[in-house]
Amino acid sequence: MEIRPDTLPWQDAYKLLIGSVLPRPIAFVSTVNSEGVANVAPFSFFTAICADPMLVCFAPMIRGTDGEKKDTLKNIELTKRFIINIVSEEICEQVNNAATDFPYGVDEFEQVGLTKVDGTTVQVPRVKESLVGLECELHELLHFGENKGAGSLVIGKVVNVHINDELYADGKINSEKLNPVGRLAGHSYTRAISDTFAIERKR
Repeated sequence: MEIRPDTLPWQDAYKLLIGSVLPRPIAFVSTVNSEGVANVAPFSFFTAICADPMLVCFAPMIRGTDGEKKDTLKNIELTKRFIINIVSEEICEQVNNAATDFPYGVDEFEQVGLTKVDGTTVQVPRVKESLVGLECELHELLHFGENKGAGSLVIGKVVNVHINDELYADGKINSEKLNPVGRLAGHSYTRAISDTFAIERKR
């Protein structure tokens, strides 16, 4: 079959998208508002861009309930800084709880039981329980519509990386110890390293 996205309600187009592009890593993004109140929220439209400069990106959609920008995007527009905390299975429950639509200005760290640690380079708290944290300065921000179903692309320049000591050796991160999770469609998650295989690239 063939489906033209522009013939679908945005909710159905969204389901088509998240059911096709998977598994998706999760950016657990911490920010602060203009008064210094912390926010942390998960986004599964997330990937790396390049290594020099080290750039990463995530894409917050317009909130489907009221058509407003998400708190994370509002904060980044104000402060131009954020931290991407990588999600391991051990904190999956708290990450899921942080996806709740709390009122703007509520500290999700406190609501879901996560520990704040001051960032080193950017003045944003990171999640202590996360084993890898990417401190970012805003590099570029693109908007794609203002309607429900639209969204933005936040590109961050990584200016500092926090890694749990036990994870890092010989210039590499041990993915088994990181134990990352990803998003599938609906309420489903996946363990990224539960059933892996290797194929050597031809040279």
